[in-house]
Amino acid sequence: MSGAALGLEIVFVFFLALFLLHRYGDFKKQHRLVIIATLLAWYLCFLIVFILPLDVSTTIYNRCKLAVNSSPAESNGSYVTLAPSKQKCFKPWSYIPNGIMPIFWRVVYWTSQFLTWILLPFMQSYARSGGFSITGKIKTALIENAIYYGTYLLIFGAFLIYVAVNPNFNLQWNQLQTIGIAAANTWGLFLLVLLLGYGLVEIPRSHWNGAKRGYLLMKTYFKAAKLMTEKADAEENLEDIMEEVRKVSESIKYNHPLRKCVDTILKKCPTEYQERMGRNMDDYEDFDERQNSYPSEKSLVKLHKQVIYSVQRHRRTQVQWQILLEQAFYLEDVAKNETSATRQFIHTFHSQEPENKIVQYFYTPTVEWYWECLLRPWFYRVLAVVLATFSVIVVWSECTFFSTKPVLSLFAVFIQLAEKTYNYIYIEMACFLTIFFLSICVYSTVFRIRVFNYYYLASHHQTDAYSLLFSGMLFCRLTPPLCLNFLGLTHMDATISHRDGQPTAYTSIMGSMKVLSFIADGFYIYYPMLVVILCIATYFSLGTRCLNLLGFQQFMGDSEMTSDLIDEGKELIRREKRKRQRQEEGENRRR
Repeated sequence: MSGAALGLEIVFVFFLALFLLHRYGDFKKQHRLVIIATLLAWYLCFLIVFILPLDVSTTIYNRCKLAVNSSPAESNGSYVTLAPSKQKCFKPWSYIPNGIMPIFWRVVYWTSQFLTWILLPFMQSYARSGGFSITGKIKTALIENAIYYGTYLLIFGAFLIYVAVNPNFNLQWNQLQTIGIAAANTWGLFLLVLLLGYGLVEIPRSHWNGAKRGYLLMKTYFKAAKLMTEKADAEENLEDIMEEVRKVSESIKYNHPLRKCVDTILKKCPTEYQERMGRNMDDYEDFDERQNSYPSEKSLVKLHKQVIYSVQRHRRTQVQWQILLEQAFYLEDVAKNETSATRQFIHTFHSQEPENKIVQYFYTPTVEWYWECLLRPWFYRVLAVVLATFSVIVVWSECTFFSTKPVLSLFAVFIQLAEKTYNYIYIEMACFLTIFFLSICVYSTVFRIRVFNYYYLASHHQTDAYSLLFSGMLFCRLTPPLCLNFLGLTHMDATISHRDGQPTAYTSIMGSMKVLSFIADGFYIYYPMLVVILCIATYFSLGTRCLNLLGFQQFMGDSEMTSDLIDEGKELIRREKRKRQRQEEGENRRR
């Protein structure tokens, strides 16, 4: 089985990333380079999450062999301290031969860093650029990223100066790599703890509230009212932009040098607006014979960028509105069916997507009623308790992982207990579930807190290119420090545990953080403790209350504004339901 597990997981993770990208992106409409870059970014980050547990189990086995082959006196500082005569090492089923993992991690890490710091930000700006030529788009992207690149170089330069002026260090190439890695991980850890403090509380709480039907329905009404405002604003903004496009299209005729730029803009407009503008176009007319002031190419570039953004925003709000309607109708159906005497789930509207026949056979209306009305609330409560327990363990471990004697981090205790019995399956599953839980807490927080609506992951192939590139950039930036933090929680990082045993291949490519002692012994140790304060603030909804005071309406049960928005959303849902019922009645009559 040497290397077989690694090969299988590499193939499995690729198809997993491809499936998820197909669900969120649109392979037919979006540019191939955007799809390839996002796929590669997601794939590399998923590889780190899935392969790191194999690295941990292989490292534990190698440490055991090292302890067996050394004398008891030589093994006092190693991870395993049993005498060689009384110890026997068992090879894990997923053992990876020596020399493979360092090369693998080096390729994965540096490729992901190239994507997140250089290529993806450039492509992100390129995708939103209003330029009409490749050269113009590249120029705009470079200008937009100049400040961004300068900030990163400033952080790297500060670390470099610190090491250069320190007489105890002699700069070498490996140390320069370590400084770059430390700069990237410091930035990632700074953002990671902020996001983690919110997710560790909000995810268990959202599942607990998911068991409250009335709560979820009220929150959906609240979201409907807010989304309708955003949707109306997006439609109004699109109308204004399309009016500007119409005026430009009428002023710049077919033989004008800038007509190609106008045609490019028209191709980005929705189909109905293209048809409307096409009908209003006059016949061929010489622009030189008219004494009109024509827009410059610079103004057309600005208009092109506005069209791209307004069309994407309009399309996103339309999709979100349809998804929210389906959710509201479903929750209202659940509320009605809870009092059903027949114990068969009845839907108000038929599903718009064709259902699988196998699912229909087993998931009958009776089974659906028992699941939706009886079992699902209890399942959500149990899941919320499990997640809350996991969150408490994470918070405790984040505050105590620096203590090695005694070992206080619960993750380190669990791994060391499993190591004594050579339970590699448990070790790998525990590592994977922990990393997966931390990843969900971090990434769900990012896409739950939308900043100025610049990015949003929407299923049904509705995520735009800008958001896909942003997600890939964010995953590549946060996953390496997240996994390094996990290794610290389990005491598999020698920088944290201060052990002389063999490190994991993942930490070996990170280099020795002793080059930057104030980072290794200060920031990495004590900054994660901030997660306690952030969790307390999230539990008492301090951020939500502050946003509410600033005028950003948030869902709060004791707020009068929340009650008004709930009533407004309820009326909107009722209106949409009547509209859909009339449509179905009309279709039934035509049949």
